[in-house]
Amino acid sequence: MKELRAMLGALSASLVLLGGAGHSLRAQARNITVKGSDTLVILGQRWAEVYMSKNPGSAIQVTGGGSGTGIAALINGTCDIAESSRPMKEAEKAQVKQKRGKEVVEVPVALDGLAVYVNDKNPVSELTIEQIRKIYTGAIKNWKDVGGRDERIILYSRENNSGTYVYFKEHVLENADYYPTAQTLPGTAAVINAVARDPRSIGYGGIAYGKGIKPLRVKKDADSPAIEPSMENVVTGAYPISRFLYWYLAGQPTGGLKKLVDWVMSKEGQAVVENVGYYPLPENVTAKYAGASAKEPKAKSRKSGGM
Repeated sequence: MKELRAMLGALSASLVLLGGAGHSLRAQARNITVKGSDTLVILGQRWAEVYMSKNPGSAIQVTGGGSGTGIAALINGTCDIAESSRPMKEAEKAQVKQKRGKEVVEVPVALDGLAVYVNDKNPVSELTIEQIRKIYTGAIKNWKDVGGRDERIILYSRENNSGTYVYFKEHVLENADYYPTAQTLPGTAAVINAVARDPRSIGYGGIAYGKGIKPLRVKKDADSPAIEPSMENVVTGAYPISRFLYWYLAGQPTGGLKKLVDWVMSKEGQAVVENVGYYPLPENVTAKYAGASAKEPKAKSRKSGGM
């Protein structure tokens, strides 16, 4: 009987130790959570797949919902990385500082040409920025006014929580309001599907989604050449609706989080960008990040404790 009690006691102690070890392993394998931009979600998921295949034991969860949703999650501490297709506002950065006690770290991770799409059957192949603005603000309502058929223009837009919506409003509409008939859809893929079904329609979104529809060549003004949203034109800045896509973090990344960010900024990580259909960062941008990362004091990284 004494031997049985001793054995049970030893087994109980072993289970406690195993439980503690299991907790430790779970802590080490804690998910890195990435949330935000629907423009970036496909790229974010592909990064996660490739990175996890090369780093067994790592766990990355990527979800969309819009840039605003990701930024809100970063503010509230419910994600490690906010993906955004627009720069964070100063007020949002201040909220992160207030709620989490950390400065926001901005990391440009890719380039994107914000394409304007029409249906394949639409004879219009180019527009000026001014024409696009007039279409989306209601000053132009018929395709015949821009060289197309005598048909009413059907407007499709992203929802107002989207960084793409905000960027388009600021840089194309010059902060004018969208015309009330513009139909807002949750995600660029939904815009693409709508435009593909309706020959009268127009939409906008990240160029990586542009399959089955026709991205327009865009002119800065009436006297400028019409530029297609190609990688070369986006990287050189020739295409007039180009932008960085961002990752935002609360505080300098450390540990597994830093390893992920460093990999995304590496040649291998940037190769994934091109494979997905976005545009890799110019070398001067990745070199700038690498230099800043290398200068980060080790003691400071250990003190920050990660995210």
